Amino acid sequence: MTVDNAVRASFPRLTDPFRHELLVHCYRMLGSMHDAEDLVQETYLRAWRSYDGFEGRSSLRTWLYRIATTACLRALENRSRRPLPVGLGAPNADPDAHLTRDGGTDWLEPVPDAMLRWEQEDPAAIVSARQSVRLAFVAALQHLPPRQRAVLILRDVLQWRAAEVADLLELSTAAVNSLLQRARASLDALAPREEQVAEPTGAAERELLDRYVTAFENKDIAGLVQLFAPDAVWEMPPYLGWYHGPADIGRHLALRCLSDPGPVRLVPAGANGQPGLATYMAGDGGDFRLVNLQVLTVVGAAVVRVTAFSDPSLFAVFGLPVSASGRRLDELASAGQPDATPDGTGRLTDRPAAGGAEVGRRLPADLAGRS
Repeated sequence: MTVDNAVRASFPRLTDPFRHELLVHCYRMLGSMHDAEDLVQETYLRAWRSYDGFEGRSSLRTWLYRIATTACLRALENRSRRPLPVGLGAPNADPDAHLTRDGGTDWLEPVPDAMLRWEQEDPAAIVSARQSVRLAFVAALQHLPPRQRAVLILRDVLQWRAAEVADLLELSTAAVNSLLQRARASLDALAPREEQVAEPTGAAERELLDRYVTAFENKDIAGLVQLFAPDAVWEMPPYLGWYHGPADIGRHLALRCLSDPGPVRLVPAGANGQPGLATYMAGDGGDFRLVNLQVLTVVGAAVVRVTAFSDPSLFAVFGLPVSASGRRLDELASAGQPDATPDGTGRLTDRPAAGGAEVGRRLPADLAGRS
């Protein structure tokens, strides 16, 4: 084997350990797991083509981040930000009014928890890692100009030194510090304060989510309304309308989400380090059809936000069947959630369900503690 061939043969072994963290990095930059996967593929292709010229002046990890960040910045040159409905600036909608679907907007996408491996051992570091992929944080990042976004992620999320970021972006240290200061100021104005609190844990939070699932499956609107905070928000990309406050949320649920006569089932599907629930409605032939993926933000003892995604392309990423029998949904609920993979396949995990015989009615404890 020649020297060049030996060097290239080592490429997969040396670079594959960084693939996952680069995927999460690109997701924070782009707000889309689909786009992030494409950019990671591009990063590895570019790295492979130029690997012979890698001289080791920086670490391999830094070199790969340089390629990935540059690819993201290039991609963002011709793309608008990915919003959520609340972030478009329109006032909250009347729950009795007609819903308007916007299929032309590239919306922010959730990421399955199965793609987010918390490799830190320090509990505080795990909490910080989860907060850095929460929907509200990633949505706020989308408001920043691309270069500010990159600097803030590299400095505040990945904890790189200013000199390292300056070298990666080919800027002066002073320019990096200036970009970071502006990005932090913008983020402070954009990110809701409740998103900065510590994750709720323990039996009270698990009970809240159990009550939510039970009330939703029983179509108990009064019971659901009691679980929302006074300033709670319900949004449903790609629909432009969003609802503010328990009364309007309850009215919307009664008129649209839970108005059909057939049964409804919720299956755990954690996203962005937060509780997630796949909503299945009774369809023809006795099977249930997947209609949306609810991502819940829980603060204290209340639900403060629900983002219900109905884009079918997201369901495959989460490993969720678009149609399933009641027995299959029991299996999914009992196991915890599908193990999503980048190619969109899913298999059941071995996590037990909390609540014993209450299969499909109670959430697994490991999901209930996430928010």
